[in-house]
Amino acid sequence: MVKQRRRDKGDGGISEYRTRAGPRFLIKYAVPREDGTTRVVLKRGFTSRRDAAVALRAELRKAETGEWVEPSKQRLDAYLAEWIQTQRLSPSTRASYSKNIRLHIDPPLGAHRVGRLTGPMVDTWMRKLEATGRADGGGGLSARTVRYVFTILRSALSDAVKQGQLSVNPTDRSAPPSPAEARPPEMQAWTAPELARFLCWADAQDADLAMGWRLLAATGMRRGEALALRWRDIDLDAARIAVRRSVGVVRAKGAGEELVEGPTKTGQSRVVDLDAGTVAALRAYRMARGRVSPDLVRDTALVLSNLDGSHRHPERFSRRFTAQVARARKAMGEDQVPVIRLHDLRHTHATLLLADGVPVKVVSERLGHASATITLTVYQHVHPGMGREAADRFAALLEG
Repeated sequence: MVKQRRRDKGDGGISEYRTRAGPRFLIKYAVPREDGTTRVVLKRGFTSRRDAAVALRAELRKAETGEWVEPSKQRLDAYLAEWIQTQRLSPSTRASYSKNIRLHIDPPLGAHRVGRLTGPMVDTWMRKLEATGRADGGGGLSARTVRYVFTILRSALSDAVKQGQLSVNPTDRSAPPSPAEARPPEMQAWTAPELARFLCWADAQDADLAMGWRLLAATGMRRGEALALRWRDIDLDAARIAVRRSVGVVRAKGAGEELVEGPTKTGQSRVVDLDAGTVAALRAYRMARGRVSPDLVRDTALVLSNLDGSHRHPERFSRRFTAQVARARKAMGEDQVPVIRLHDLRHTHATLLLADGVPVKVVSERLGHASATITLTVYQHVHPGMGREAADRFAALLEG
């Protein structure tokens, strides 16, 4: 057995201690203060001696080069309350961050000092969220939600490192749910006959709502983008729509909720061309709205507004779609209209175009994706057949 070399006084030390979760290791080292004195630092929570040794070498190197940062003594909940106010976020994103901090980060972690957080502590927190994290007591959070909350904490602590309040980000040493585990629910899409069947039925039931479903299916717009669309954004003669903004629900604790308009998801405007059938439907819809009130068809009026001209509530709009799909299935047969969500009209738009051979770049621009890579990733289920078709087309070119 090789005897370990005894560390010199300036080399720091590693010690093992016991916890209910098993053995853990701490490191102990000295760092110089600005007044010339030294301070002894203890850091706990390492799960192996090897991890502790790596961390000790890193801390000693920082002390030698003057890069060592004294850990913040501020509580995490106080730090997060300050941090969220400094972030440039849309109102809906800020509200979402604040809600998740309040419900899922503050209660279990908020009382800890920022400088005392460790990777194992973050891991334990996430495993508890997965097991019992729902605020209503209904069990654990999904892997997708846990990863989202973890991302908020990671971003906040990354800023603490940049600001000199932490030397390392403890989330770098933790294991959040993987992207594969946090994958969103499998998307559903209608076939062209199923979509046409539903739109025809919906138009006979409620032409006002049916215009909304048709617009989403024909353009691939997001729900909030369609509900923020104004008549001045539509050029019926040129058969084009300018997608410039989106509306969402913003909730603040103690202040209820409000509908707030903001930029699109990517922050970029785009122009989407319309088919002749959708243009004709929009002309008829506008004439019908104008008969109700001239105010509903002014350039500044919302296209899919309530009859008083106000924004439709996005979540209620989705529920109306779900209810109509259920009624359509009952009226026409469950095999005629499969169950999908409102957002799946966007997936239907993209899937039908890609399957028909429309270039990915064109589809990406219609959807408002930040890049065609996102479109390829999201709709990779469409590509195998397209690849075979491309090979057959190439062979036909050679034969020709």
